[in-house]
Amino acid sequence: MKATVSDIARNCGLSTATVDRVLNNRPGASAANRQRVMEAAKQLGYLPVVDQVTLPSRPAHLEFFLPIGSNAFMMDLARHIEDYAARLPLVASCRIHNLAGISPGALQAAIENLSLRANGVGVIAIDHPRTRNILREIVEAGIRLVTLVSDVPGAPRSAYVGIDNRVAGRTAALLMGRFLSGRPGHLAMVVGSRSYRGHEEREMGFRSVLSEEFPNLTVTSAVEINDEPDISYTATMQALHNEPELLGIYCVGAGRSGVAKALLDARPQKKPVFICHDLTRATRGYLVDDLLDVVIDQNARLIAEQSVIRLLGSIASSAPYLTRKFIEPRLIFKENVPVQ
Repeated sequence: MKATVSDIARNCGLSTATVDRVLNNRPGASAANRQRVMEAAKQLGYLPVVDQVTLPSRPAHLEFFLPIGSNAFMMDLARHIEDYAARLPLVASCRIHNLAGISPGALQAAIENLSLRANGVGVIAIDHPRTRNILREIVEAGIRLVTLVSDVPGAPRSAYVGIDNRVAGRTAALLMGRFLSGRPGHLAMVVGSRSYRGHEEREMGFRSVLSEEFPNLTVTSAVEINDEPDISYTATMQALHNEPELLGIYCVGAGRSGVAKALLDARPQKKPVFICHDLTRATRGYLVDDLLDVVIDQNARLIAEQSVIRLLGSIASSAPYLTRKFIEPRLIFKENVPVQ
């Protein structure tokens, strides 16, 4: 027999009104009382649990702010969030906002459309003082927050859902060095946007391992393309022209299609090793066509599911932060491309 609000009230020695306020995330209960209520609810099995994350007692309204644009990974992420949320009874509604760019102004304009009934917000945003202030105001309004894909640690988010981007960059450098087997030479780097903390961390990790383990490899071109394939194409064509024997290309964020098109059009005598992130329909094709050597995939489906679960968990929890847990990236080669 399932526990009731009265059972929880008796267990923790508080009124049913206080228990009801806590379970439904309404103001009027102290932090200490919230902790007592949630602990009693957990002991009595009142709250559902998924992946060891305690969920709220009532359905919640979730909203996500994503700079989708023409980015295939972002499109996949948004689709997986909607699909997973639709299958969870504890999600009353799930709304995706397509940001008009990555600037703080774009986020501010989108936040104006945030529903008054929203309980939790997931966001992909750059690490900027204005962004941090926007996110702080969301939390101060009593809404729980998680960051996705690229963290904003200065914001009062309950959790970050994504890979360890510095480790991802270090992995890319290790793969590049192993692929090239000690050959000395030059590399090109295509950086999405250093405004994203995740892209900055990947670049840092990549350069660190080159310096530590492969000093024979030098990055001679590092162009920030703001995730624009046309700029990526031009930058890659220029790098191939300047370095006819370019050994490798690392694409830190989006812009993969621009690199692939440049490789097809330039037809270098020996194709550089090409490493990028995110398994999409396009990168699947690049892998099987031998344009691309390896994808470091952050798993859009898993990030989507965990972002929904962690938002629900943060709504149920009295603690400001949930336990940190990174998504494990996958290394995808042409021989192990998973079924869609």
